[in-house]
This record gives sequence, C-alpha cells and structure tokens, in this order.
Amino acid sequence: IDAHIHVESSMLDPRIFAGEVVPRGTGAVIADPHEIANVLGVEGIRYFLQAAKGLPMDLFIMVPSCVPATSLETSGACIDEKAVAELLGMDGVVGLAEMMNFPGVIGAAPDVLAKIQAAGTARIDGHAPGLRGKALNAYLAAGMSTDHETIGIDEGREKLARGIHLLVREGSSERNLAALAPLANEYTSPRMSLACDDRTALDLLRQGHMDHSIRRAVAEGIPPIRAVAMATLNTAEHYRLRGKGAVAPGFLADLACVGSLKQMDVRMTFHRGRLAAKDGRIAEPIEILEAPAVRKTMRIGRLDAGMLKMKACSGDVPVIEIVPGQIVTRATSGRPVISAGFFESDPGKDILKLVVVERHTGRAGMSLGFVRGFGLRMGAMASSVAHDSHNLIAAGVSDQDMIAAMREVVRTGGGLAFAAGGRVAASLPLEIAGLMSRLPAPAVCAKLEELAKAASDNGCRIESPFAVLSFLALPVIPELRLTDKGLVDVMSQKIIG
Repeated sequence: IDAHIHVESSMLDPRIFAGEVVPRGTGAVIADPHEIANVLGVEGIRYFLQAAKGLPMDLFIMVPSCVPATSLETSGACIDEKAVAELLGMDGVVGLAEMMNFPGVIGAAPDVLAKIQAAGTARIDGHAPGLRGKALNAYLAAGMSTDHETIGIDEGREKLARGIHLLVREGSSERNLAALAPLANEYTSPRMSLACDDRTALDLLRQGHMDHSIRRAVAEGIPPIRAVAMATLNTAEHYRLRGKGAVAPGFLADLACVGSLKQMDVRMTFHRGRLAAKDGRIAEPIEILEAPAVRKTMRIGRLDAGMLKMKACSGDVPVIEIVPGQIVTRATSGRPVISAGFFESDPGKDILKLVVVERHTGRAGMSLGFVRGFGLRMGAMASSVAHDSHNLIAAGVSDQDMIAAMREVVRTGGGLAFAAGGRVAASLPLEIAGLMSRLPAPAVCAKLEELAKAASDNGCRIESPFAVLSFLALPVIPELRLTDKGLVDVMSQKIIG
C-alpha cells in the first residue's frame, strides 16, 4: 500500500497507472488528486473515483484540502468545506488530504479550520516541512495525523514523539528513506509507513513502485519484515482500511507473492482472492474510461509573439535562478539583451524569457519574467503541468519558438512540447486535464525521453527540464516564482511585478 501519492505526477491515467504497479505487487494506494482538483475541482475527483471501479487494486481517495492552493495564481476550481463534507461521504474516500497551508492552521484561518471541522473524525494528512516546537504542537492540535515532508532524523524523532504517523517518502525527486531509516526500530516502526508522494512513469518502469521502496528500506538497514509492515499493515491500520494489510482470518486476500523479501521480486499479485498479475504482466486488460469532461481544459485563444514583448527599462530586472537538484529557487537579478527597445532572452548570460498564461477561465491573463539555469542555446519548452494551478508555462530563447511550443500544448489538449527553429521537435499529449496521458506507459516514457533529448540537443544542462519548469509557477516554495498574476516574492507572499 502506498500511503501517499499524487497519481497525476506519473502523467499516466489512473487505470494505466494501475496496470503498471499491480504487477509490482501494489494492492492499494492512498491517492491525493490535488493536481486534477486544481484544474477541475470536484469533477476531477469524481473522475478518479470512477476510474477506481473494477481495478485489480484499490484506489482510495483523500479529499484535496488546498484548492486553490493560494490566491497568488488563478486556479480552475475551489473546494470549500461544503464540498469536503460531500466528498467524504462517498465510497472510496478515506480522509482529508495533506493540509499544506500550515500557517493557516497555526493562525486559525477560518476557511482552513472550516475544512478541518468538515472532515469530522476522518484521518487528516499533514504537510509540515521543518515545523518544530510549539508551532508543530499547534498544527497537530488541529487534528493532523501524518507528515511526509520530514527530511532529517532529529525532525523525525520529534514528530514521532508528538504522535505523528510518519510517512517516509521515497519518490522520484524527494528521497528521504536514507535519512529516516535509523528511526524505524521495533518501538517506532509501527507508526511509520512508506510513501512515494510523486513517482514518474520513467521511474515506475525502470525501478518499480512500493517494491522499490521496500528494497531501498532493506538496503538502508531496516529488517525485511519491518519494511514490509511499513508498506502494508501499518498503513492499513492508520487509514482504517478494514480487511487490508495482513494475511489472516477475516482479511481480504490481497497478496504479493515474492521469491525474496529482500529483493521483493514479485512473482504473482492477487486482489481479493483473484489473480491480478503474474510474471510482470497484468492478468486481464484494463479498459480506459471515456470521459470528455476531463479532456477540454485548455481554454486559451490566440497565441502570438506580440504577447511576449517586454518593454525595456533602466537597470537590472529580477531573475528567477534555478537551484540544481532542488525545487527551491533563488531571487537574483540581471540585465537581458535589449533589441529595438524590448528585452529579449540572453542565452549568453543564460537568461531566458519566462511566461505563464492562465488557462482555466478563457480570459488568458498572463505574466512575463526571466529565469536562469536551463542553459538553453536555442529553442523553447512549454507545459500545462505547472504546480499547483497548472496554467500554461513556457521558457525559451526566441519568442517564435515559445509560441510554437505553447500552441502545440494547446493543440493537444494539454501536455509538454519543445520547439526549435519555429518547428515542434517533440511533444507529449496530456489530454486528461492537461496532466495525464491515455497512452500506454512505455509510449509516455519514450516521448519523455524524446523531449529530454530535444532540450539537451539545444544546450539544456538540466537532467529533467520539464520537471523543473513545472515548479517555477509554484508560489509556496521559496524564493521567487512567476504566476499568471505576476512575479511572486514567496517569503513575503506578495506580487512584486
């Protein structure tokens, strides 16, 4: 059981995702559909609940608690306390998802507390990066029961001592198992579970899912039986999943048959007593849903190079600087090239133009800025995956290439695209809410590799440039971000230009 995951981060439709993880021994996931909810609201959550029906695994849903995540960008929906209460009454919904607005909890913001109250006695997931002492006590007193943002052993020890069920994260970009594994002793481990949070399609195919997490846990010194419990019984008991997590009378026959607990080499998977997968293959094909409502979310009209013109001013301008290997950024400044009275990208100084265009209302509000760190010499990249509101975002050397890439994303109903010389070099359609693909997982991975190669061939020195691009509009992670409403100083939570 994956204790916390955003399925959308795999860029796979939930049913295609299931087809990839069930042969790996996964019997259930606790999913937070936060991404699709910020695009489609309740309709997006209903899509996940519908997709969960008839799967050879259980897809449990936590109601997203932060839709919208912030007022500094335009989201596609709003989930208030009334919607929380309604959704919590549906089959397959097991709690309130990570309450990312921890300052709002600690400060007793009325709208935040209303959602917590609406959750009643259901489990509420926490999100408390670096929170310690009295601030942590205040956060937990409001009802939070878990945390998956813990990265250090002292922080983890304090949170365990205060009653948190610790979700030890081992995802694609956030890997905390090595640091937290020493905490998993015979006394504390029953209050610890394994979670992925975010897992890319490439990593699912190359490394695995919870089978990979268990192998990593064992490699870090956690005894195999204890590691298995952290991926089964501990999670089931915390989230009150009746009949899940153990092999015993009265429990459902959800089984992963392995050759070795250390290697977690899954031979067969059973779901409720039926063979679900054998020798790495799903037992029965999983049919993909036809759902037109989640396929028309790119409400953007005409795109042309004129909209990217930036009139030059005196002095330096703010520049978002990418920090290698991190999703935090630095607030810096620089002086781009000026041509005919307008600022242009300056690849010689590694300063690229950056744009975010609102895609939910049809009004297409937008903001322009600059970013440093991609290293592109030519071309441009665009994406409809832009946490948390998922507006259209693009960065590039020339306005023409930026527009070409953005048009391709709109044309495909959402997705990723790279353009150079005015032509699209590679693209991946993400027609489900602009976040997920209906293509088979190997095809998605092949297109992701084509996109990475196109960027690399044009000078990009970042290993996963589209993943980095997707976080440049997230105004809750320091220091500087660009949203459709403007350039955001995250520390002051103000738009500065």
